[in-house]
Amino acid sequence: MKFLRFGSPKRVFLELLALLRREWATLLLISLGSGVVAFGIMALTLPYRFPDSGVTGLAVLGTYVWNISPAWIVAVVNVGLLIWGWRELSPRFVGWTAYGVLLLTVLLKVFDGFPVPHFEDRLLVAILAGVVKGLGGGIVFRAGGSLGGTDVIVTALRKRYGVEVGMFTFYINIGILALSSFIVGIEGAVFGLVSVYTNGLVMDNVLRSFDRRRQVFVITNIPDEVSRFVLHELHRGVTRLEGRGGFSGQPRPVLLCVLSPRQTMELKRFLAEHDHRSFTIVSDASEVVGRGFKSWKGL
Repeated sequence: MKFLRFGSPKRVFLELLALLRREWATLLLISLGSGVVAFGIMALTLPYRFPDSGVTGLAVLGTYVWNISPAWIVAVVNVGLLIWGWRELSPRFVGWTAYGVLLLTVLLKVFDGFPVPHFEDRLLVAILAGVVKGLGGGIVFRAGGSLGGTDVIVTALRKRYGVEVGMFTFYINIGILALSSFIVGIEGAVFGLVSVYTNGLVMDNVLRSFDRRRQVFVITNIPDEVSRFVLHELHRGVTRLEGRGGFSGQPRPVLLCVLSPRQTMELKRFLAEHDHRSFTIVSDASEVVGRGFKSWKGL
């Protein structure tokens, strides 16, 4: 997918309008997610002196030590990271990440000084902070962007060196949390660990909830009827694989399709009524990219 190209001011303006028409949903989701994350930092992290992960974690520690607004550290570090990773990252990812970082920086300043809710139970606040920031981050990731930080580092290193993303991110965050223990104390670091863990858990579930699909294999004596049901009643594609029974040695066609949970239930009801001797395997598909599901252009 092409992003903006440099040219005359009029051309850039027209391409910007065309981009916003094509990706208004991306703009909306990244804006919403950035706002949720900014609220989680300013209302549920800083007032309770919790540490955080990634570049945001460094920005939070800078606030605790030097009383610097986290907005400045987030902006400066992420600009450097985007410049460093420019050659390794897609223009679309860089463009939307730059927008997300800019908006997050502005919102951190906007929320600075706002009245925030006060809770006595710090564990409850740590969990709530993780839920809120995980929800916001998941929305941004779902839109195909990011809020910079370690996401830029691990994406660039993965493309260049094949670095294991999850393990690399884990080591970075553990290092930041270990450093924070000298500033906020062991108890504060433990609360921060709870918040970071909750953040990752919620973010993963947010991403999965948008792509919740079932991968279904059906071995049936009426493959043509089942195929027609999937195509014309469920309006989904179906692939016919040629299998062979291991015991009988007889040809056994296998049908493969990807359905929503509701459509999977409808298919099982159809099989129960028309071929109760069929053999069906249903498993979760964590992500489906292609026609009828997530578009390749949105990646």
